[in-house]
Amino acid sequence: MSTTRSTVRTTGVAVRAMLVLTLVLGVGYTMLVTGIGQLALPWQANGSLVQNASGDTVGSALIGQSFTDASGAALPQYFQSRPSAAGDGYDGGASSGSNLGPENPDLASAIAERKAAIAELEGVDPSQVPADAVTASGSGLDPHISPAYALLQVPRVAAARGLSESEVRAVVESHLQQRDLGYLGEPRVNVVELNLALDALRS
Repeated sequence: MSTTRSTVRTTGVAVRAMLVLTLVLGVGYTMLVTGIGQLALPWQANGSLVQNASGDTVGSALIGQSFTDASGAALPQYFQSRPSAAGDGYDGGASSGSNLGPENPDLASAIAERKAAIAELEGVDPSQVPADAVTASGSGLDPHISPAYALLQVPRVAAARGLSESEVRAVVESHLQQRDLGYLGEPRVNVVELNLALDALRS
């Protein structure tokens, strides 16, 4: 009888502890952290969403996009992102890299094809095409390109938009992000934000 009573008491304590901890850690903590996020960093907490000049949400500053037509050809008036191995390209539900090693023949062939295509698109020698223009990031969703790749695209974008190269270059330079804390990462340009800035300039 005492064993049964002890088991019931222990079970009751365990159930009450589970309920209390669920409320405190599962509900209370979540609400606290969410509230702090909404008060202190609302833009970041809500996905770093970006809007166009009309106020429509067109994406996130954290996730890259492709700027191509239905057939996959680059839209000349837009800066192009780096390649993506996420799903069919920049699929937010299938974040991944290609997982191909540097000596993989398929990767080497893809890089050679991309380099030739970009060189033709930009009217430059293949040796001038930066590495990030022909390789995908580990996530497949990187929204950034190197300053070198951005500047390589300036003449094409300027011609397609009827702007001077100096005007377009100034927009690129105004969107140049330096290393985090002065030493982490590399200088970079957010392609989504850059293209939105150019659309706003035109309008």
